Amino acid sequence: MSTAPAPYPIGTPGTPWGDAERAEWLSRQTRKRSYESEVLAVIERLRSRFDVEQYGCLDYGPERYPLMAMRSRDWRDDLPVVLITGGVHGYETSGVHGALQFVDQHAADYAGRVNLLVAPCVSPWAYERIHRWNRNAVDPNRSFRDDGKAEESAALTRLVGPIRDRAILHIDLHETTDTDESEFRPALAARDGKVFEPGGIPDGFYLVDDSENPQPEFQKAIIEAVEQVTHIAPADDSGEIFGSPVVSRGVIHYPLKQLGLCASITNAPCRTTTEVYPDSPRVTTEQCNAAQVAAVCAAIDYTLAQR
Repeated sequence: MSTAPAPYPIGTPGTPWGDAERAEWLSRQTRKRSYESEVLAVIERLRSRFDVEQYGCLDYGPERYPLMAMRSRDWRDDLPVVLITGGVHGYETSGVHGALQFVDQHAADYAGRVNLLVAPCVSPWAYERIHRWNRNAVDPNRSFRDDGKAEESAALTRLVGPIRDRAILHIDLHETTDTDESEFRPALAARDGKVFEPGGIPDGFYLVDDSENPQPEFQKAIIEAVEQVTHIAPADDSGEIFGSPVVSRGVIHYPLKQLGLCASITNAPCRTTTEVYPDSPRVTTEQCNAAQVAAVCAAIDYTLAQR
């Protein structure tokens, strides 16, 4: 016999949050790790090989977070651009460290072939608190739209603006974790005054393609590379992953622009969102980072082979 999940501890069921509820939620958030030592220090070590720039700054009360990006040192206007983003959701750790690991270990392999623009940690406040939302209880990955309310998203959009039409590829590095089901989806339902409907977490890696411009061969090439590192999420009994129909092995579709997702911010013909599953007993932290790196390399290799 199943039982209904306990109400979320903030707010009144069925009533969207107001300022008081958001303030209560914020009061419960604590700093659990350091953006400065775990991310900025790594970027600083890469400065001798790549151009590093600050593209914005989050001013969150007493705390300030510089937003940092890295570019190919020998940027050439005649080369196409590859955009790599991570940490749009700050709690999705391998997205951040996978992006940094790619830059350190593989970016030089593409010198003279593409211009790389990498924003490894789009949401540093959330990175420190291991959370999906920003300080204002807003999801940055639903805010890449004209009416978006996340400065994290607006700053990245401004950075990307000049290369929006020159990008041939954008790969956005994410994770799906057990806390999506235990914390973040219940919090979302409570915030919006809706009923939380329990679901399941897929065990394995998968990709989110654009339903408005699907690229099945591109997605397939990434899946084939990543399965050398970690396992691919199977479809559930309904033929779905996380509530969306599986269109090919390890691939689902979302309407990227309609949902205001990060992967919609360029007009690149090849776009995808990776989803690593770090809570599986079958993987290690190192494998999760390596899966992100494998996805990036496979995405770039495939895109370049089509030119």
